[in-house]
Amino acid sequence: MSRRSSLPPAVAYLAVAAALLLSTCAREAAGDAKKGGKKGDSVPVTIARVTTRNVPIELQVMGNVEAFSTVVIKARVTGVIEKVHFIEGDFVRKGDRLFTIDPAQFQTALSQAEANLNRDRALLEQARANLSRDQAQLKFLTAQAARFANLQKEGVISRDQAEQQQASADVVAQGVAAGRAAISSAEAAVQAGEASVKTARIMLGYTNVVSPVEGRTGTLVAKEGNLAAANVTELISISQVQPIYVSFAVPESQLPLIKEAMARGRLPVQAAPPDFPDKPESGALTFIDSSIDVNTGTIRLKGTFANPIRHLWPGQFVRVTVGLGTRSDAMLVPNQAVQNGQDGSFVYRVKPDQSVEMAKIVTAGRVNEDMVVASGLAPEDTIVTEGQLRLAPGMKIRLRDDSQKKGKGKKKSVEQSKSE
Repeated sequence: MSRRSSLPPAVAYLAVAAALLLSTCAREAAGDAKKGGKKGDSVPVTIARVTTRNVPIELQVMGNVEAFSTVVIKARVTGVIEKVHFIEGDFVRKGDRLFTIDPAQFQTALSQAEANLNRDRALLEQARANLSRDQAQLKFLTAQAARFANLQKEGVISRDQAEQQQASADVVAQGVAAGRAAISSAEAAVQAGEASVKTARIMLGYTNVVSPVEGRTGTLVAKEGNLAAANVTELISISQVQPIYVSFAVPESQLPLIKEAMARGRLPVQAAPPDFPDKPESGALTFIDSSIDVNTGTIRLKGTFANPIRHLWPGQFVRVTVGLGTRSDAMLVPNQAVQNGQDGSFVYRVKPDQSVEMAKIVTAGRVNEDMVVASGLAPEDTIVTEGQLRLAPGMKIRLRDDSQKKGKGKKKSVEQSKSE
């Protein structure tokens, strides 16, 4: 038993006719593309010559600005904050006073330490005077004992008298030794007193909190009247922005080129902030990370910038350009001429018979509105810059009317380009 069609006969006939028509049109279009199109069916395009000149080799990426250093200021003594000498957000210089902590207790401690030092110095002088006295008495008694010993030998005085005189000299000698020990003790006390005074002065100095760096202050954490605890209370943070860092990452494939360029000298780096895109800051590459990020396949670099007018700001995103040298006699084509296909980049090259062919190229970066071509073209080749979407290899072309008016040597007719 035969199966009937689900479509009406008229609809089925129309579907078959449409399929045959489309197939015929596709074959004719393919034939025209292979033959270069029918005579007079050329595609209007704009063309340009491949030019050569020395161009800078640059690497452009996005980066972000980092403070050169960020210092967190904490109280080094415990006390009440008596005065704040700045407004949060101000720029401060190294050594500028930021806070004053109540110095009364520390001034008292210094006065007490100085008084103790004066007392110890007086005791030292007294010990030295006592030693001098005992040394003089010892000298006299020693001489006296020697005379008494001679008189005892001659029988003038008794033995007891001579021994008594020698005993007196020995007692004074012991006093001299004790005096020397007293002087050593007094000198040690004076040294300890001087250390106490120095410590008290340092602690008093800590009541004046000064900036250790030049930079911009952040949010004021501790206000006037707050109690600051030593080495605990955070008062303010200061970010150093002159100089300043710009951190950025580049693909690991670019690392050999960067290292080769660095072997010739320091690499210039430019950073363009979003609010000044035409006024980039100039700096130099100063840091390459010691390892590659295995997750992203990139390596971290840093440039250092003087940042004289503070265009660069911590946390800001900037466009970074790293100069890697100069490429001599580089081939350049307009950026819009380069097309991307499944096999990579290509352009349409104009042949002497006014037809086009597809030329696969290898690009090597952009220079303003032009693309650098590493291979695939020859100097003075003529390529299509506009109208590529209607082209296929072998098709004929003609110049657009507007390109004939603009001309001026860069965009010429195919006949002029090849005759020159």
